[in-house]
Amino acid sequence: MRLKDKVAIITGAGRGIGEATALRFAEEGAFVVLADVDFDTVSEVAREINNNPAIVASRGNAAHNGGSQAGAEAVATQLQLALPVKVDVTSQASVKEMVELTVNRFGRIDVLVNNAGIVRDAQLIKMTEEKFDLVIDINLKGVFNCAQAVAPVMIEQGSGVILSTASVVAPYGNFGQTNYVASKAGVIGMTKVWARELGRKGIRANAVAPGFIKTRLTEGIPDKVMEKLIERIPLGHLGEPVDVANAFVWLASDEARYVTGHTFAVDGGTVI
Repeated sequence: MRLKDKVAIITGAGRGIGEATALRFAEEGAFVVLADVDFDTVSEVAREINNNPAIVASRGNAAHNGGSQAGAEAVATQLQLALPVKVDVTSQASVKEMVELTVNRFGRIDVLVNNAGIVRDAQLIKMTEEKFDLVIDINLKGVFNCAQAVAPVMIEQGSGVILSTASVVAPYGNFGQTNYVASKAGVIGMTKVWARELGRKGIRANAVAPGFIKTRLTEGIPDKVMEKLIERIPLGHLGEPVDVANAFVWLASDEARYVTGHTFAVDGGTVI
């Protein structure tokens, strides 16, 4: 297991890429704090992890419980493999509470996955201040808040990994997404800064830039527009959330111990 006994906070973990990342991290041996503004969704994901006999068995505890579903649930409850937390990433107080809860429960924070994000699309001349501010507050300031909150913990440990979800549209722009593109370009820039500032403290910082992935953000795209999008993808299809999650797993693991300051595109070749 590549993330055995590591403690990871994953924001936006209630669905899509965040949910897939939480499941993959748990499968790879991590204890996961599932953070989302929607507590019901992350609670369901936490139950899915804690009640999964295969994930529990991977921790070497199934033998003590006969591998039964009831035994798996008992072990998961005792270990608290997945802990759901309600958090508003735009609020420094809320983020600080999340970090304190994690440290109090697990004693450390090895990985932060900044994944919480939204879209509120509109062309420049129609973009409202409310739409612009909301996307920047969640997608950019939220990433800053979480990274700033975990950094002192990681510095004290002498190790840690900060990962963030960017987007392939960040360096190229995308029609109707002034706010979203600005936020994701900012995430890439902050990632480079943190790699420089925190590298000597034993902390790595990287970003993953998904292309067109099957999530709620792509569900509403009209069929004709989707056909044109797929034509741009050399692999000929949309990606799955687990494709992005797998990239996060590798970047969080010791296999990527000499990788920092980079943005990895998971896009089926879209930007070639």
